[in-house]
Amino acid sequence: METVLITGASSGIGLELAKLFAADKSNLVLVARRADRLTTLAEELQRQHGITAQVLTKDLARPEAPREIFDELKQKNVEIDVVVNNAGFGSLGSISNLDLQRQLDMIQVNIMALVHLTRLFLSGMIERNRGGILNVGSTAAFQPGPYLAVYYASKAFVLHFTEGLAEELKGKNIQVSCLCPGPTVTEFAAQAHMKSAPLFRLGSMSGEAVARIGYQGFRHGKVVVIPGIKNKLGTLGVRLAPRFVVRKITKKLQGG
Repeated sequence: METVLITGASSGIGLELAKLFAADKSNLVLVARRADRLTTLAEELQRQHGITAQVLTKDLARPEAPREIFDELKQKNVEIDVVVNNAGFGSLGSISNLDLQRQLDMIQVNIMALVHLTRLFLSGMIERNRGGILNVGSTAAFQPGPYLAVYYASKAFVLHFTEGLAEELKGKNIQVSCLCPGPTVTEFAAQAHMKSAPLFRLGSMSGEAVARIGYQGFRHGKVVVIPGIKNKLGTLGVRLAPRFVVRKITKKLQGG
């Protein structure tokens, strides 16, 4: 039985991915800030699927959190076979107006913690010649995002980092994938103050559907997984359109 570490597991895509891994009899380590939600989820998945589910309450905006997670699991002799870097957030607003610390925390959670956790657990996977990394990116990775500039840039990093790592590990028994959803029904829109933005009013996929497609893509060895035909067409259009057009359209979709 493999053991899977999932960050941001208390809601949204992370929660749905936890359900899918548990249904396939993977043991879980669930990480998020909200202990009550994690505990409820862990108890439910253990009862339903007969797996073990440990809870680690950590705030990945703290630079020390990834090392704390790694050290605590090492002390318990818990080997992690798959890391799901799902935690992340965005905030709508101009760079000059958004709180600076909020933007720096976004970089810490979306980029720094993801790289830190990947690097810490990757060595063990290479030694055992088995494992996987599933990073949750976004279709935001394919274009710049006025009024969500830091978030879009952070997801571009996640996509490129994942693709680079996948190529480095080619030939090893370690699967590396990046799930790139578009607008999804999760807590993200409310937390980013985007519920009324045109991007979300045009339609969103369910978190369950996104997680299922991402999970299947990961299990089938796909490096980049874009769920939904609308999202696939959108990323294709971004590649074909002039950059100044892409910037203007994205700005309007954010409500700018």
